[in-house]
Amino acid sequence: MAQIQVIALILLLSPLLGCLIAGLLGKVIGIRGCNIVTIGLMAVSFALSCYLFDYIVIQHNPALNFNVFSWAVVNGLSFNVGFLIDNITVFMMLVVNFVSLLVHIYSMGYMEGDSGYQRFFSYISGFTFAMLSLVMANNFLLLFFGWEGVGLVSYLLIGFWFKRESANYASLKAFIANRVGDVGFLLGLAAILMYFGSLDYAQAFAQVPTIAAASPAMSYWGLHTANVITMICLFLFVGAIGKSAQVPLHIWLEGSMEGPTPISALIHAATMVTAGVFMVARLSPLFEFSEVALSSVLIIGSITALFMGIIGIVQTDIKRVVAYSTLSQLGYMMAAQGVSAYSIGLFHLMTHAAFKALLFLAAGSVIIGMHHEQDMRKMGGLRKYMPITYWCMLLGALALCAIPPFSGFYSKDLIIEAVQNSTIHAHKLCGWMLVAGTFVTALYTFRMFFMVFHGKERMTEEQKAHLHESPLSILIPLIALSIPTFLAGMIFFEPALNGFFGNSIFVLPQHNVVGQLQQAYTSSWQFLGHGIISLPFLLALLGIAISYVCYVLYPQVPDKLSRWFSWLYLLLKHKYGIDAAYDFIFGGGSRVVGFIVWRIGDVFIIDKGLVNGSAKSVRTLGNILRKLQSGYLYHYAFAVIVGLSLMLGWLYLQK
Repeated sequence: MAQIQVIALILLLSPLLGCLIAGLLGKVIGIRGCNIVTIGLMAVSFALSCYLFDYIVIQHNPALNFNVFSWAVVNGLSFNVGFLIDNITVFMMLVVNFVSLLVHIYSMGYMEGDSGYQRFFSYISGFTFAMLSLVMANNFLLLFFGWEGVGLVSYLLIGFWFKRESANYASLKAFIANRVGDVGFLLGLAAILMYFGSLDYAQAFAQVPTIAAASPAMSYWGLHTANVITMICLFLFVGAIGKSAQVPLHIWLEGSMEGPTPISALIHAATMVTAGVFMVARLSPLFEFSEVALSSVLIIGSITALFMGIIGIVQTDIKRVVAYSTLSQLGYMMAAQGVSAYSIGLFHLMTHAAFKALLFLAAGSVIIGMHHEQDMRKMGGLRKYMPITYWCMLLGALALCAIPPFSGFYSKDLIIEAVQNSTIHAHKLCGWMLVAGTFVTALYTFRMFFMVFHGKERMTEEQKAHLHESPLSILIPLIALSIPTFLAGMIFFEPALNGFFGNSIFVLPQHNVVGQLQQAYTSSWQFLGHGIISLPFLLALLGIAISYVCYVLYPQVPDKLSRWFSWLYLLLKHKYGIDAAYDFIFGGGSRVVGFIVWRIGDVFIIDKGLVNGSAKSVRTLGNILRKLQSGYLYHYAFAVIVGLSLMLGWLYLQK
């Protein structure tokens, strides 16, 4: 047992050590030393995560819950640094470390020649440490530490090229949007501490059934009351909305494209944005006792899945198309959590980590080949110049569109089945939104694919002269990610339906939609046979066909459609006006408030009142007192006589 604890700590601290060495000694050890240290330590962390996966999942050893030290003791409440190593933990550790290791290797080629090379590797190692802290925590306080850690490092990574104004704006936007979500998260933690008396998972979860049965009410705004469990779950879900970029706090994720492409792959595939999905699954013993909270998760997730995907149809930046696909797929994961299909949501998290990292890194390969050009309207016909990148991108696109038998098909279609078979409020409408999302996904994904790799070449002659396949440091991670992109769905299908996560996830009998799917589909082959005649698959094929017609056979059609439906095109181009509304209401409102505070508080009260006002008061008083110092003796004698008379008069009146 002690050996496993040591292994878990080494696994966690290895990326932190790499972060510190690269950040503090980067100039001393140089680029080569930075690569050896950070990639070597990430490889150690990945190898140990494989060992723990084997120990917990394959060998069926019991979960390990232990505290390392006490953070603080306040009024008898102990706040500990402790870790929970169970099925869901080792699953997440494996996903995070696998993608992070490949991103480290990929970054050697992508970041070559960048002046901030060592700083970049320090950041991505630190990012991995923060995410591992989040998934390994056995209490809400350490969860929040990791939660804030990934938020901080994402701010640094998105604004990595800090000399760009757009990068600084995007990093601040991400930071502020997540702080809004964190307000809800903190309120949830405060409520847990208030009603459960502990921030430890085990102690809090043990009290949930009793508190749910008692159904205590929490008052808010001084007027209304609501169920405690429901309010706690909704508060915590607000944090997940911010971290996993769900509507209406989705606005920051697209801007994260301002960071280097490897960061996009790390943030979007396996770390920060999946933290909210993981948190809901980890807190299933709480969410299961609130139908309102589950319905909220389902509805928000479904809206995000459909309407954020639609925006991707009009994007012209290759990275932003993939970014909006991340928003959409996160919506699918959340929808699964909302119908208590936690294992299926995590299944999609895992397959998505593989094919989304593949898509981002393939997009980065294209960007390098095009000398950092990201506009798809200036590409076309790249297939003959970059054949390996082409096939890797095709695999990722097919998985994203849920085409059988690629990994995305199994996880995504299971989510749709789970929602349609659920009894949670609004599941029918949400199910149809998710089905419609399959058509939208195929449309924008293959629009990107055909615009980049097929059709007329729209590059300049200078770009064509330098076009070539990417180096091995970029291609090896692409090829490595292609394997789980193709196979992970088939391999993990049955475990996802058959209690892979064991006691890590709690589901009430009336919410056991995964059990229904387990009885309906006993093997991946049976589900494959069902999938090829299902409506989502047919809609995906339709989306691909329309993309081929519009962007390969008749490329003039999209321009005509954008003119005929200009109002719709502009609506999507401006992202439903949400960003502009936020800028006007919150950005503009903050500037107005700042202007008022400046004019009244700073200029009128402080400058004119306290600073200049005190000077004027002294000057005025001085002018008055100066007149008393005339230099004439009879003036002073007169003042003495008047003063003496007043004093004598006062003494006379006191008798």
